[in-house]
Amino acid sequence: GGRRTGRGVAAGRTVRRLEGALRDRVSLGLWSLMALYAAARPLQSFPDRVPMLAIVFLHVVPTALFAMVHGAMAYRVRGIVVFAALCLGVGNAFENLGILTGFPFGRYSFTEVMGPRILNVPILLGLAYLGMGYLSWTLASLIVKDGRVFAVPLLASCIMVAWDLSMEPVWATMVHGWNWWKGGPYFGVPVSNFLGWYLTVYVFYQVFALYQRGRPARTDPQGPGFWRMAVLFYAISAAGNLLVIPPAGLLVVADASGVQWKVSDIRCASALVSIFIMGTFALVAWLRIPNVHRHTD
Repeated sequence: GGRRTGRGVAAGRTVRRLEGALRDRVSLGLWSLMALYAAARPLQSFPDRVPMLAIVFLHVVPTALFAMVHGAMAYRVRGIVVFAALCLGVGNAFENLGILTGFPFGRYSFTEVMGPRILNVPILLGLAYLGMGYLSWTLASLIVKDGRVFAVPLLASCIMVAWDLSMEPVWATMVHGWNWWKGGPYFGVPVSNFLGWYLTVYVFYQVFALYQRGRPARTDPQGPGFWRMAVLFYAISAAGNLLVIPPAGLLVVADASGVQWKVSDIRCASALVSIFIMGTFALVAWLRIPNVHRHTD
C-alpha cells in the first residue's frame, strides 16, 4: 500500500510538472503573438514600404490567434469555438446585411485594401471581430463582478465600440479600407455605424453569455498574469493608435462623399479615444485582476 501511494504521489508530481511546462510554452506563444502585434502597429505609417494587405494581416491574425489560444485556456476548446462561431457568423451576417441594405451601419462598401472576401465581407474583418471581440469580452468579464449574464455583454459591447471609435476614421477616411458613400459627422463616418456595431457585437456577446450561464468554471484557474496578458493586448491596441503617422505632406483627406477633413483632427480624435476611453477600460480591468481567483462565466 505504501509503495502504491508513493508511486501515485510521484505520478501526480510528474503530471503537474508536464502541465506546468505546457502552460509555460503556451504563455510564451501568447507573449510572442502580442509582441508581433505590437511590432506591426507602427507599420501603418509606412504604406509605401510595406503592402497594406500585409499590414492588415499583421494587425488582425496575431490577435485572432491570441483569442483562440487564450480563450481555450479560459473557456476550454469547446467554449472558444462557440465564441468564434458566434463572432464570425453574426458579424458576417450583419456586415453582409449592411452592405446590401444599409442596415444597421449605413451605406458602405469595402475596397481591395482589406483583401479577399466571403460574399461581400473581407475575411480579415471577420478575424478582427474575433480578436478584438474576445479581448473586449475579457475586459468586461474582469470589470463586472459575478459574470452577470446581461451586464457583461452590455459592457463588452461598449469596450468593443470604443476600439471602433478609435480606428474607424483612420481606416475609412485616411486609408480607405472601406467607403461611407454618404459620409458622416465623425470624420466621414455616420453615427449609425457605431450604433450598428453596438447592436452586432451585443447580439453575439449576449448569446455567448447565455450559452455560458450555468456552466462550471474551470477547475484549474489561471493566475493574475494570464488575465494581464489580455488586458495588455487591448492596451497595446490603444497605444498603437498614437503611433499612426501620415505620409509627409498629407494634410487633408476626402471621404467618399467628397467632404474634406484635416488629418491632424482625425489623429487627435483617435488619440483622445485611445487614451481616455480605451485606456480607462484597460486600467479598470487591470485593477480588477487581483480580485479574480477564477474565471467567471
